Amino acid sequence: MDIDDDAFHAGEQALQARIGVRERMAEVGRIVFRDHMPDQHRELFDKLPTLLLGALDPASGQPWATMLGGPPGFVHTPDARSMHVAAAPDAEDPVLSRLAIGAAVGVLGLEPHTRRRNRMNGRLRGRLAAGGLDIELQQSFGNCPKYIQARRPEPIDHQGPRTAAQVLGPGLDAAARALIAASDSVFIASAAAPRAAAGPARWQGVDVSHRGGEPGFVRIVEEEKGGALQLLLPDYPGNQFFNTLGNLQLHPRAGLLFVDYQQGGLLHLSASTELLWPGDPGADFGPWPGALRLLRLRVSGGLWRAGVLPWRWSAAQPAPQFEAMRRANSG
Repeated sequence: MDIDDDAFHAGEQALQARIGVRERMAEVGRIVFRDHMPDQHRELFDKLPTLLLGALDPASGQPWATMLGGPPGFVHTPDARSMHVAAAPDAEDPVLSRLAIGAAVGVLGLEPHTRRRNRMNGRLRGRLAAGGLDIELQQSFGNCPKYIQARRPEPIDHQGPRTAAQVLGPGLDAAARALIAASDSVFIASAAAPRAAAGPARWQGVDVSHRGGEPGFVRIVEEEKGGALQLLLPDYPGNQFFNTLGNLQLHPRAGLLFVDYQQGGLLHLSASTELLWPGDPGADFGPWPGALRLLRLRVSGGLWRAGVLPWRWSAAQPAPQFEAMRRANSG
């Protein structure tokens, strides 16, 4: 979304109006969203061990999410309006393989052991021949540390040879389902509605966001006809920006990313989406005390990339919000 008199686009505004915060959020948006990175955001990006990126398949409009990893400093902000990412070309990465000059890019910087996170959305300005991305900033804003399971990254001595990525059908496989069933985090790439212009620049913007919960919070609820999986994901109380859900109101397709924190693998999924409110058919909130809405995702395919990250992580330290929710709902 572009920064203008109202920082929120039509999809975000519609959800804010539904819960009665539209006028207040219009004022908040003018304060929170910036056209530059504050110094504290640059300081965080420049020391991160990983970076989340979201982008679109320009032909189909399907969003994809990925995580890049490297030694601290592999992300560098030369100034307050630009970012360089020292990422080698990778034809199997569903984001890196689809980026073209001018393409919209969603960026999430999350330091897992401190729960700090900041967002930066922009457009790809250039790629270096030796590998790397130059991103021109369009929008910068911070996020609170809620719902993040803290874990400390540890480098590995040797990654070993890479195995080829495994393409998965809409039913996935047993290993992918097991990873989803055990996960306490997922990342979601989404996009605003397209402009009338043709080419990569037609997309108004791409966003990548974090969702966290207790292990198993993403539920495989059923198999649809043809073997496609359906997932349910809770939406807990947040900042009421509705960046992700607002995008999905206008363009109901998402790219999901699940991380294997023990072995460094990435599971990328493509899905169509539907937002469920209390009282809607199929909106059973029982498994998720404190959730306000549910996101239903119908998986259309996936990609498994084993051992691609140069980090392994410690056991998670649970986010305190979930214990507080349990106490509130049992009282």
